[in-house]
Amino acid sequence: MIAVPTKLCVFYVGRLHRGSWRHAALPDIIRIGLVNIGASILSTSAVIMWVGPGFPRSVYVIDLLICFLATAGARYSIRIYNEALKVERKSGKGILIYGAGSAGITFLREVRANRWLGLHVVGFIDDSRTVRSMRIMDVPVLGGGRDIASVVDRNRGKIQEVIIAMPSASGRQMQEAHANCRGANIPCRTIPSIADLRRGEYLSAQLRNISIDDLLGRDQIRLEEDRIQQSIADRRILITGAAGSIGSELCRQVGRFSPGRLVILDQAESELFKIDQELRNRHPGLDIVPVIADIRHLRTIEAVVRDHSIESIYHAAAYKHVPMMEAHVVEAARNNVIGTWNLVEAARRYHVNSFLMISSDKAVNPMSVMGVTKRIAELIVSAASNGNDNTTKFVSVRFGNVLGSNGSVVPTFRAQIAAGGPVTVTHPEMCRYFMSIPEAVQLVLQASTMGKGSDIFVLDMGEPVRILDLARNMIQLAGFVPEKDIEIRITGLRPGEKLFEEIALDGENVLSTYHDKIRIFKGKGIELDVLANWLVLLNQFIDQRDERQIARHFAELVPEYKPRVLVSTASRIGGPTAVARKAARVQGMRATASES
Repeated sequence: MIAVPTKLCVFYVGRLHRGSWRHAALPDIIRIGLVNIGASILSTSAVIMWVGPGFPRSVYVIDLLICFLATAGARYSIRIYNEALKVERKSGKGILIYGAGSAGITFLREVRANRWLGLHVVGFIDDSRTVRSMRIMDVPVLGGGRDIASVVDRNRGKIQEVIIAMPSASGRQMQEAHANCRGANIPCRTIPSIADLRRGEYLSAQLRNISIDDLLGRDQIRLEEDRIQQSIADRRILITGAAGSIGSELCRQVGRFSPGRLVILDQAESELFKIDQELRNRHPGLDIVPVIADIRHLRTIEAVVRDHSIESIYHAAAYKHVPMMEAHVVEAARNNVIGTWNLVEAARRYHVNSFLMISSDKAVNPMSVMGVTKRIAELIVSAASNGNDNTTKFVSVRFGNVLGSNGSVVPTFRAQIAAGGPVTVTHPEMCRYFMSIPEAVQLVLQASTMGKGSDIFVLDMGEPVRILDLARNMIQLAGFVPEKDIEIRITGLRPGEKLFEEIALDGENVLSTYHDKIRIFKGKGIELDVLANWLVLLNQFIDQRDERQIARHFAELVPEYKPRVLVSTASRIGGPTAVARKAARVQGMRATASES
């Protein structure tokens, strides 16, 4: 009469009726225990006050234990039914879970709680010896990755698929897991990486085939989002090359930090329209201004910066296809060099707070026109910080190839595989550094908060990947056998290509920063006045469309560049000293012109 209503009131206040019976877990048990203890203390006090101290004390303890067992048992009954009783039917597709960690156990729970998935877990596979021969939630650990073939053979007909549940696995671990499954001739899928998991959704809802991103594998990026927010929020941002692969991802990620105005500039009308519509759908309240313009036109760029009161510029516009730029030296110089100079001049003239340029690892010891133009663009950006009365923070960020960018090797291989082959590789020993587009852009945004001016940041690209191995992995991921179903054809190096792209991470001039994936490259700079005079001559050669003279002019500023179009001697390539001599001549030309 006294204890029951008292306990019911405490259970209600403790919200025991609000818990999920289907997903009962350890925190529910703790809360049930604490609420029962509180209810027993209160009911015991009420009984003592109403009946007196003569009531047997053992009854209070027995009452607490019975109430706890009853409430906890009721709460767990649905989960016990779903995960223990129903699973005994062992119906559905038999699977192995590769990885007996927390992700694998979570996935097992979801399979047991959701029969509609049509899956039955036969066992775990894990390379850790500490869990070998154990049973996890009554499911046995059947062996390591190299035992998959024998496990499948022992359970003939019972296992149809392997689910790789290692969201934090490195690229090497994913490669090994995929190779083990392929060796056992059994299909495999994976759950998403930690960075891709969407809050509130089941792992089972996000099962997908293994992608090339998984095999290359990258560690999760540590971002200082507060600092990035401070550098972008409520500011007027200009992104050039906004319709390209890197530029469009910059637009997406900058947009989520709520800039005051986002000006997206490109000369590609259709692609600019697409990213404009995408951004408006994602951020309905964001002030977005699409601008069709060419960075080679100084007055247009100045008008954009002035009219929109731009505070930060992210310069991603560039011609980047190596063989094509070898055949179009004039346009490479006009776009990559003069276009960058125009933006730098506009930023200086209208006192833009910060300027960040996207560079390339091809700027290191350049052999191509594209590489040397990006190196010269780096010199322009670095030199701009040293100009008189400069108030703009100029930095460059250098990184390698990005997966899935327009014209890159991954979409090219994918199209060749879809067409039945052959997959073309220029050289069997060619290696490249890779990172995903979102990862590259995240590190660009991080670097933008770190620069103090005249810095060239170098991103840690991880381990280089052999292009031939990349081609084989992509063919296998598509369900084919290399050289049997899809031919791999070696075509020879194209103009301007190198077997290996340096990123200057091991050089003496590379300094560490507080961020483990970002370094600072300290190279020889050049005076802004000397560079300005050099650019006057470059403009003359561009107007004359003299590719040989342009290439020679490049080599005078970047001595390590050995142009294909020249058969030059060491005396012709005089480096910055020759540039200074020629600059003096240009100064005289300017003085004569001003007097006349």
